[in-house]
Amino acid sequence: MATRHRGEKRHSASVDRREFLKGTAAGIGGMVTLTGLGTSQAEGGQARVPIGWDQAYDIVVVGSGASGMPAAIAAADQGASVLVVEKNWDVGGRAILSGGQVQLGCGNRVQQQHGVKDSPDQFFLDYTGSEGQTPAGMNPNVYGPEGNPLAKHNDREIVRAFADNAVATMDFLLENGVEFTGLGGTRGPGDPRVPRNANVKVWPNRDEHIVEGTRGTGLIRPLEKSARAKGVKFLLLHRMTGIYRASPNAGPVLGITVEEVDRWNKPTGRTTTIRARRGVIVCCGGPSANVNLRRIYDPRLTEEYGVWASAWTTKDGDGELAALAVGASLWTACNQVNLGDRQVDRAGAGRLGTRQNGSPAIPPDCPVFFRQHATGLAIVDWQDAIMVKENGRRFSEETLRGKPMGSLGWREHIDAALQWTGNPKKLNGGGPIWAILDAAGVKRERWNTETPWVDRAGGFFFSADTIEELAGQLTKCPYQTWPMSGAVLRATVERYNSFVDSGVDADFGKPTPTRKIDTPPFYAAWATPTLHDVYSGIRINTNGQVLDMNGQTIPGLYAAGENASGMAQHGLAKSILFGRLAGIHAATHEAFDRSSG
Repeated sequence: MATRHRGEKRHSASVDRREFLKGTAAGIGGMVTLTGLGTSQAEGGQARVPIGWDQAYDIVVVGSGASGMPAAIAAADQGASVLVVEKNWDVGGRAILSGGQVQLGCGNRVQQQHGVKDSPDQFFLDYTGSEGQTPAGMNPNVYGPEGNPLAKHNDREIVRAFADNAVATMDFLLENGVEFTGLGGTRGPGDPRVPRNANVKVWPNRDEHIVEGTRGTGLIRPLEKSARAKGVKFLLLHRMTGIYRASPNAGPVLGITVEEVDRWNKPTGRTTTIRARRGVIVCCGGPSANVNLRRIYDPRLTEEYGVWASAWTTKDGDGELAALAVGASLWTACNQVNLGDRQVDRAGAGRLGTRQNGSPAIPPDCPVFFRQHATGLAIVDWQDAIMVKENGRRFSEETLRGKPMGSLGWREHIDAALQWTGNPKKLNGGGPIWAILDAAGVKRERWNTETPWVDRAGGFFFSADTIEELAGQLTKCPYQTWPMSGAVLRATVERYNSFVDSGVDADFGKPTPTRKIDTPPFYAAWATPTLHDVYSGIRINTNGQVLDMNGQTIPGLYAAGENASGMAQHGLAKSILFGRLAGIHAATHEAFDRSSG
């Protein structure tokens, strides 16, 4: 099992602040007039400040996850000096907690080893909907009557670049120590008989897992080992607060400023400026946890929705905010952003009674538990519970909650979760969702209903002797802004119990309701959807270069992973691939200031 000191040990192995400020890279720059985020204001409202660089590298990568680590390695392979800035105390981002499925496809080496025939052209057709119909055997919820339902939002140039570089990217992973155990299906459009998910081998060193057993460690740790061997430096516990450009919305990007943070991600007040002679590559995750940014894409995604694995690494939109401040454009803003409408509460992953209920189970001895507050509980059988919204009413068939993405009715279930409840104080968003159980249901589920398994103190788990008392307690939750009527919740429970008597759910068609909710005490566990992937973000071209509102590249600025837009694919593959492309291009093409420090 993970131990609390592990993160501290790994931090000590990276660049500490004293070493960093010695200027061990090639030189410290002079005074330059720059523009960026968070700097002092000058004439015309533009942020301008003269700064002296504390440090300089050829390439600065912001974020050390599925896109940041490949970007750093690829740049180092081209002979560039590379610094990776990471706001956590360890590397890996959300990728280190992932399931370790890399959906590159396109006929890569792992597919060939298992006798699977695939091609870049077929991948491109699948992801752009070019065939215009559902091929035989396709799940219509993933690949609809008009082809891939997300195809109209995909940038075909980006998808083509993915298809043409997928085979080389798999070779890159294998050459940098990542091992795979086999193939596991296709998550997304494509023939299910042509598996594209290559399953990463579990990393053998248990001390280097964040949550024991997560396959994502088998991706990140080999890449980290390779990066360090190639001279990549890591600056941990530092958060980017601004990108600096030579002049307002013109000229090359010259570097960034970062602020030191503690293990709670709280700023210490100490800042550092870092020169990037060839480029800055933004790989720090999307805007899932930034309510205002994520609502650009879907106004329903208000503050009640948590973010998958945010106890380990937040997704505050740092990359988007900093890039927009120097002229970057967003792209595919009408796209589904995989926040709330996809990849929510996956089978086996849903955890109730804690704010981040879709995240992996975080045990009390895990080094990140201090941010999580509770491990959460899983429901084995949804016959033991019903789900109600903040108004005390059921809204969907509960067994859909744990079904895999793409299951029949699953998207309708999420849409129902996001529908307005009638709360006059809150017209957007679907409001909190609660799982309601009785004592008999809790016993069958074998739940421990106390700390650290549930977060009672935070307002995400309640119990009471009567239904009415239970409803009255829910306003202690910070997101239950509208008091739930005890009479309405009582009527909802009694109506559901009548369905158990009749054997028919007359409201939502739950398969043969079998268990009443009638044995006190009664329980309410937070079951509100958790947000996951982002499909929209900063506009990039096929090299990962950031584009402005005129479609022109911003010299020296790159983005990859969930900071970047253009392709609706869940998982690790697009992050790895475009991180690699950005690293190669930044190290070999950005020659505007190689001679100066």
